[in-house]
Amino acid sequence: MLAPSLNRAAPVRQVQGETPRILTQILEDGTNLAVWQRQLPAHISDFAAMVLSMEQPLAESLVLDLPEDDTQPALHGLAAGFSDLQGYEGFIADVAWLVSAFACLLGAKRVGLRLRALDKAMCPRFHVDHVPVRLITTYVGVGSQWLKEGAMDRRCLAQPEAEPGDPRMIQQLYSGDVALLKGEKWHGNEGFGLIHRSPEPAPGERRLILTLDWLA
Repeated sequence: MLAPSLNRAAPVRQVQGETPRILTQILEDGTNLAVWQRQLPAHISDFAAMVLSMEQPLAESLVLDLPEDDTQPALHGLAAGFSDLQGYEGFIADVAWLVSAFACLLGAKRVGLRLRALDKAMCPRFHVDHVPVRLITTYVGVGSQWLKEGAMDRRCLAQPEAEPGDPRMIQQLYSGDVALLKGEKWHGNEGFGLIHRSPEPAPGERRLILTLDWLA
């Protein structure tokens, strides 16, 4: 585990806002989380809810080589098993927009995409990601949880007894939020990756979650 730098120029901070412009602040030194607090259009949230109600497995991964022009990435085949549901085209258009915005912001040429329906916590312990930056959005279900700086000793990550006992210290993303989480491999952010974890869904509940990773 990398120790925090003692001569860091600015304190670690997290930012949230109601327009996508807030996401650009992830590029700033000292910012390790940027959250666009968005309200999902009804046709997209309804589609996502229908996907989960079918109780079918969904775990898909794509590596997208992005075109050099401004055309949106081709996502033909993503969640194809649900293509007959109302709202599918709108959902795919939303995912494509997020991929394009993510790539434009970072100058990414290759993006890794994962779409999953989960009935349990994928990463139940507080941890940091060993990536430059990751986009996470939950279409349906409980959102990811994160900690402000100082809420947990970074030297004790993944140790259950070191996690905050006060639930008021645990911050929560909401369904529809689009979050950019800066990880340990972002140059200048070593030792300050956002501490976060997957939540445990309530019994009988599931989550539909999309993640994007900057690969090149």
